[in-house]
Amino acid sequence: MTESTDIPSRSRVPPTMAAPHWRPQMRFAAIWIAIIGLICFCAIVAPRSLLPSTFLAIIPLAAFLAIAAIGETLVLMARGIDLSIPAVITLSSTIILGFSGGRDEAMLAAVAGALFFSAAIGFINGLLVAVFELNALIVTLAVGAITSGITLWYRESLPQEARVPPGMATWGDARLLDLNFSVWIVAALAVILNLVLRKTAIGRQFSAVGANPRAAWVAGLNVALYQMAAFTVAAFLYGIAGILVSAFIRNPTLKVGEPYLLAPIAAAVLGGTAMSGGIGSMVAVAGAALFLTQLGQVLQMLGLSSALQFVIEGIAIALGMAFSRLNFTQWAGPKNSIWRRKQNADGVGSKVAGENPFAVVNRHHRPPAI
Repeated sequence: MTESTDIPSRSRVPPTMAAPHWRPQMRFAAIWIAIIGLICFCAIVAPRSLLPSTFLAIIPLAAFLAIAAIGETLVLMARGIDLSIPAVITLSSTIILGFSGGRDEAMLAAVAGALFFSAAIGFINGLLVAVFELNALIVTLAVGAITSGITLWYRESLPQEARVPPGMATWGDARLLDLNFSVWIVAALAVILNLVLRKTAIGRQFSAVGANPRAAWVAGLNVALYQMAAFTVAAFLYGIAGILVSAFIRNPTLKVGEPYLLAPIAAAVLGGTAMSGGIGSMVAVAGAALFLTQLGQVLQMLGLSSALQFVIEGIAIALGMAFSRLNFTQWAGPKNSIWRRKQNADGVGSKVAGENPFAVVNRHHRPPAI
């Protein structure tokens, strides 16, 4: 009797063969350990940085960084990188000033315009990277430079004293349970995106595309469309960050996006996002944004120069990249073979192309470049 070679379905995998969840979570736990260590360090060298008033003052800044870092995480999970974040945030804030004219009645139109143009920039990035297969680093730098030029030209037509509408400024200072509204927005985004990535078919397939684009293409997934979606959604999130920053500072300038060039990448990799794609936790990334913000606050309280902060961010990126390349599977011991069998049972090949709106209909397309 010939043995069947069919891949076992999800329902036939015994519960004892479930993937060891502790292993992928190890890379995400590191940032929380680092936060505890930072708190202990602050308690010794700068106790004032742990005062409730100080924490409530910096938490909105951490929220802005977290939103940008979550967007960068989506791009990294799709095996890309995005350096257009400062340009998109600056464009978003400038559109808020220009479209609203400081009037509450035009506020919704200004918000819609800022989000639309931000997403459009992300779509252009995704199109050039995923479809035309250009280098993501060069593309996002170039698109960011063009966006910055357009923003500068548009900002020159606005009054120097231009401000956001009063209603938006009031909302930017509003709090719920003593926390700025932006903090609750970040918490909602992190939880929702985590659930989408882990609990839905599209989320798991997105992770599969980032982990192994060629295998995902063979399985019938439209790799290019997933990558384009990552850049587009990420830029949409940058637009949200630009709106929240504008509401918070009320009179944003052309330098409003400058702090968000390297910091989102540092937060993403410190939060355990794999530079090789496919792995990321939005909650851990939000924790990493809080870590970097608190670290910067402590450095300022200690009287250290801002140049040192850039040095530390660069070191954080290097350490995060090194940490993301660690092979946690070799620590699993005897459970390793069980986990691999579970991976084969739940692989992207078990998905039917018709179940996914992003599936490739023609299997004879050229495989994606890796």
